[in-house]
Amino acid sequence: MFELILVLFAGFFGGLLNAIAGGGTFITFPALVFIGVPVIAANATSTVAAMPGYLSAAIGFRRDIAEIERPLLLRLTLWGMLGGSIGSGLLLISSNEAFALLIPFLLLGATLVFLRGPQIREWAARQRGAVTPFGIGTLIPVAIYGGFFNGGLGIVLLALFAMWGMTNLHAMNGLKCWLSFALSVISFAIFAAGGQIVWAEGFAMAIGTLLGGIAGAPVARRIPVPVLRALIGAVGFGMSAVFLVRLF
Repeated sequence: MFELILVLFAGFFGGLLNAIAGGGTFITFPALVFIGVPVIAANATSTVAAMPGYLSAAIGFRRDIAEIERPLLLRLTLWGMLGGSIGSGLLLISSNEAFALLIPFLLLGATLVFLRGPQIREWAARQRGAVTPFGIGTLIPVAIYGGFFNGGLGIVLLALFAMWGMTNLHAMNGLKCWLSFALSVISFAIFAAGGQIVWAEGFAMAIGTLLGGIAGAPVARRIPVPVLRALIGAVGFGMSAVFLVRLF
């Protein structure tokens, strides 16, 4: 019962962070590892538990998403799911020992991407036209990363959309949430088939992320974003250090 309550609260705070500024993975993934879930199953469960939050956020941006042409949206969705399936498949064939070696560096990289998110988006906007707009060659690699490890995916997607030439931030956020949801759906199917989801803990965490996503908007109005980003960054660096120490 203690473990279920712990992951429920971790899911709530993870969903809250994702709704406000991102970085929920820095809370949900370590919480699952803390209660003894193997690292691959913890990563898979954390990714799947974020699915309700992605869906509720996408519904909130439904009008902005509707401005994207249906054939294009369908094409991007299918490409995102294809890349996500490749990344999820790569995770399944990894061993817990090999993935444990990657975790500190994945968390560290995701933390740096999160903290430098505004600068990354500004840089990407200056590179507008440098890549093929809405190209499969740029979306697939990002989706593969998202299927393998979900941390920092939102920031990377927003930077990619800026490089594609998108300028409407609401449409970009909506597309980010929708593609993240579609990717998590295919990851859910693959992880479930591979037996890498801890169901009771995952369900409790999913409820938490949903509630946290709903609470995110009013909370966002009360917490200064720089303070929140600094807190998430401290958690990210701290978790990177903890998992690095665990290797020795």
